[in-house]
Amino acid sequence: MTEQTRLEPGDTAPDFTLPDSEGNDVSLADFRGSDVVVYFYPRASTPGCTTQACDFRDNLALLGDSGYRVLGISPDKPDKLATFAGNEGLSFPLLSDPDKTVLTAYGAFGEKKNYGRIVQGVIRSTFVLDGDGVIVKAMYNVRATGHVARLLKELELGG
Repeated sequence: MTEQTRLEPGDTAPDFTLPDSEGNDVSLADFRGSDVVVYFYPRASTPGCTTQACDFRDNLALLGDSGYRVLGISPDKPDKLATFAGNEGLSFPLLSDPDKTVLTAYGAFGEKKNYGRIVQGVIRSTFVLDGDGVIVKAMYNVRATGHVARLLKELELGG
């Protein structure tokens, strides 16, 4: 496997501006002053990605009450994200990165193992950023099921 970017706690999170499910531009800079959970997932409306998104949805009040905002990013186009958000009742921003520029900047796109083979794809990853945009947690190759509960535990939010 070739070398790819891996961000670590203490790194400044790469800034970005991406369209959301409604086609509106959303910038990471819009969230300065708030703690932010940015998670990258492979494809909307697939079983694992739906499980993960619904887990974030179901814990959004707890995260919000603790000062965290949630952003989901995938290579899907805005219209597919709108369908996904509507079908699953997702009320946090889902952002579209079809050219995978932001995914690559965060080390969330590249070579990974899939059923024993090395392939290019989205590496399911989650980052927790502080209000200044500095990475507090960088979690790569996370599993969809149980990830949000683990994240809540690590953030000591009870989950």
